Amino acid sequence: MMWELDWLENRARLSPNKKAIIEEVTNKAWTFAELNNRARSVAGWLKHNGVNKGDRVALLAPSHLCYFDLLFACGKIGAIFVPLNWRLSIHEIMEIIEDCEPAMIGIHQEFRDRYHPLAKQVPESFYIGNEEYEKIAVFQGTAGFIDDIDEADPLAMIYTGGTTGKPKGVVLSHQSILWNAMNTIISWGLAEDEVTINYMPMFHTGGLNALSIPILMIGGTVVIGGAFTGGKAVDSINRYRCTIILLVPTMYHMLIQTEEFQRSSFPTMKIFLSGAAPCPLTVYDAFLKKGLAFKEGYGLTEAGPNNFYISPEQAKMKRGSVGKSMLFNSVKIVKQDGVEAESNEVGEILIKGKHSFSLYWNNDRATRETWKDGWIHTGDLGKKDEQGFYYIVGRKKDMIITGGENVYPLEIEQWLNAHRAIDEVAVIGLPDPKWGEIVTAFIVLKPSCSIKEAELISYCEVKLGRYKIPKQFVFLEELPKTHVGKIDKNQLKNIQV
Repeated sequence: MMWELDWLENRARLSPNKKAIIEEVTNKAWTFAELNNRARSVAGWLKHNGVNKGDRVALLAPSHLCYFDLLFACGKIGAIFVPLNWRLSIHEIMEIIEDCEPAMIGIHQEFRDRYHPLAKQVPESFYIGNEEYEKIAVFQGTAGFIDDIDEADPLAMIYTGGTTGKPKGVVLSHQSILWNAMNTIISWGLAEDEVTINYMPMFHTGGLNALSIPILMIGGTVVIGGAFTGGKAVDSINRYRCTIILLVPTMYHMLIQTEEFQRSSFPTMKIFLSGAAPCPLTVYDAFLKKGLAFKEGYGLTEAGPNNFYISPEQAKMKRGSVGKSMLFNSVKIVKQDGVEAESNEVGEILIKGKHSFSLYWNNDRATRETWKDGWIHTGDLGKKDEQGFYYIVGRKKDMIITGGENVYPLEIEQWLNAHRAIDEVAVIGLPDPKWGEIVTAFIVLKPSCSIKEAELISYCEVKLGRYKIPKQFVFLEELPKTHVGKIDKNQLKNIQV
């Protein structure tokens, strides 16, 4: 194998006794030497059981050390690691397995009864989280590592969430994962003293590639978080002396409402990061009030997921901006006519860099639709200001066209979120025979709060043009969420109003 690709081997040589991984639930820790030895052992065991270069190795497990075992093991033998979203139905997981045809699948013992049919679908299955798996992790067989792995070879395949249709297998090469990590380390200024706790699902690119891999590469420590609650997260951030953390807006919404957040000064934290969806400005306010550094990022499974950098000082001045493109990637905004947008013009975000995905598995058409002229067409809308700072406006598919006017839901959501009575909000367009679409706001109120529709209209008139003001307000007990905590607007479209 090209040893520069197996950076864990070299990190274990440079920092053998440094803590690499800690489990929040058990408080058990593994050094870089131990992590690499586990990966070598699992690689040898996979090879011994017939897994060869290009074969897929799937995993169905909650956040657990085995994600790193199998990712790094696959990297050593040229196999492709396929983490599966355990929150999907068995039918959906079966569809993914039929698509990727794994040579082996690891199933956590916690899921043994629920996903027993998968063991029949993939006869070469094994269970994780028990004594038998720990024997695999210290397997003494010869790995038979091969030395013809190229940086363009696939290392992982992550299936997209599927809220816009059938999930697509995003193939990530050694190069894409390596360059995302290096770009992040250099552009964000990460150092070996970094500690993060990861509450993002590890079957998601945010859980693996956003912070975990970059921090491990630089020699820092990753704490594998258990189930997320706001109060517990604050305690763990302080207990493990975390320096950086990535959460989704829904998690921050829960975090800032806790007494623990109000009491803590977070003495070791350098920066709080938000990703996966645009963050309400009320979250910015909560961190600003406590004098804590907070900023947003933007990415997707197909690119990075890290693409931008903004300093904490700039984030205070440019609230809602994700900053400028990082050192080793390019970004541009293109309008519908294909012309690059001027300052403050909205268009589709296009991304280019060595951190980009290779292709969609078994889906040439989707690959061609996304990869055009060397750029990834993200399907997300953005704009940049006169100083070159980028802002995410929303999904291209979420844009509302009402009476011929373009409406971007995020602008309305940010204003409604600032209302004292509103806890959460999502804005979508619903079909209408007169207007084409009508702006509709789904709202969750804070406990013990009430508000009339007329009051909301008056509130909107202060900031929004008439055509942007929702024509319908729908009050719900809670908003539906995806597996990474994003508000699921597809489900909202099916609610009878």
